Amino acid sequence: MDKIKLALVSVSDKSGIVEFARELVKLDIKILSTGGTARLLTESGIEVREVSDYTGFPEMMDGRLKTLHPKIHGGLLALRDNTEHTNQAKEHGIELIDMVVVNLYPFESTIAKPGVELSEAIENIDIGGPTMIRSAAKNYRHVAVVTNPEQYKAVIAELQENAGALLSETKFNLAKAAFAHTAHYDTVISNYLTGLDRAFATELPDVLELKYEKAHGLRYGENPHQKAAFYRGPALSEPSVSRARQLHGRELSFNNILDLHAALEIVKDFAEPTAAIIKHNNPCGVACHSTLAQAYRDALECDPLSAFGSIVALNREVDLETAEAIRRAAREGSHAEAIIAPGYTEDALKRLKRSKDLRIMSVGQLGARNPEVKEIKTVLGGVLMQERDLHELNPGDLKVVTEKQPTAEQLEAMMFAFKVCKHVKSNAILLAQGKKTVGIGAGQMSRVDSSIIAARKAGDRAKGSVLASDALIPFRDGVDAAAEAGVVAIIQTGGSIRDEEVIAAANEHGMAMVFTGVRHFRH
Repeated sequence: MDKIKLALVSVSDKSGIVEFARELVKLDIKILSTGGTARLLTESGIEVREVSDYTGFPEMMDGRLKTLHPKIHGGLLALRDNTEHTNQAKEHGIELIDMVVVNLYPFESTIAKPGVELSEAIENIDIGGPTMIRSAAKNYRHVAVVTNPEQYKAVIAELQENAGALLSETKFNLAKAAFAHTAHYDTVISNYLTGLDRAFATELPDVLELKYEKAHGLRYGENPHQKAAFYRGPALSEPSVSRARQLHGRELSFNNILDLHAALEIVKDFAEPTAAIIKHNNPCGVACHSTLAQAYRDALECDPLSAFGSIVALNREVDLETAEAIRRAAREGSHAEAIIAPGYTEDALKRLKRSKDLRIMSVGQLGARNPEVKEIKTVLGGVLMQERDLHELNPGDLKVVTEKQPTAEQLEAMMFAFKVCKHVKSNAILLAQGKKTVGIGAGQMSRVDSSIIAARKAGDRAKGSVLASDALIPFRDGVDAAAEAGVVAIIQTGGSIRDEEVIAAANEHGMAMVFTGVRHFRH
């Protein structure tokens, strides 16, 4: 192992750099530095040599040009075991640089700021930093490259243990991390610039660049014998589970995260106070009301048995009345494993925290949906990408196809039911009374079976309800089953080759039926 003698230090994120540099000096490691980093270290009493003094070439063009110089990159790229390289370095006064400590201009955090201008984003594209990182990482056998303040502690410990040297394995691992760092950086820039062209941003790319960073490990995956971890993608302006803050409770499980996402996406669809209760990625109750507490109670009433061990999502700040309703449900056997909401009043949070294991998540104020964010699903060896299903149905889009016209109340209930239906696994049948679900049949291979399940769960509440189907109703048997349960109106996609016989069945039963022309399959 070769002792590190000269380190080049130039960082944008200066957290921990003073302490790190002090430890380098204690190990008799000389420091080259630039700009703000050099000033900070000098002011902290650490001796550094300015890169411009070493190269004999001043920083210029507002700092755009400072480290792009042969005396820098020759010192990084020279192979120490190649006599020709070392002789050329001596001939041209190039000192060998044994360590690079660099992190990059904050491009990602810059573009995350509301209203950021393109000119500001461009100025935060680092050129010299990635170049030094790549040069050092390419020559990892001889040069250590440190790109993250979280690496400082382990690097110093190993240097102290080995008289100023690092193990070959350590340098290799640092190089891998460095290339991952620059790859992520370039991907963020590419995605941002591509996204500026709104027309192109709506298209699906020919080359899909995905970069996710490990947020934390999970105890296990869907089942205890499966290892798992949670990874975060680039920051989004739209509230999401990936950026939610956990305020209380046990660590999230793999299934918790999936269900929290599904529940939150439902309540984002509604402007008025709304509650959604999710179990195994399907809603077992959704309701809107003028108060959040009543919306929760109405959602719970749909299927309190299935709500045992569920996930609750709410689209308003949780008040004390809502918190007490959730606590009461838990005492009566419908306890929730997790809650996600924009926020919580102080007394509501205090009440909910009485449940030791309840996971309480906060996502901040809900706002407009971002249609440019795509949905990705994986298959073995590949991914599927599609636009999110953000289609908004308007009453004017509906086509009444039966002799009987739906009432205004039935139309309102159908609009609500069809919106919820897109969040139910196909084949999906949903019964609603007003703006609350009363029965949900999810994920059946036969739409008739879904209808039977929805009616069974609704019981007497099916009488006078409306039925929503996530796709076309292919046979009249679905209409017959609905009529037998007491359904008075149906909203469906339409477009079956047997539409005429399905419509005739609705007319026979004196039901109103509307077509949407829109399908909401969810696999």
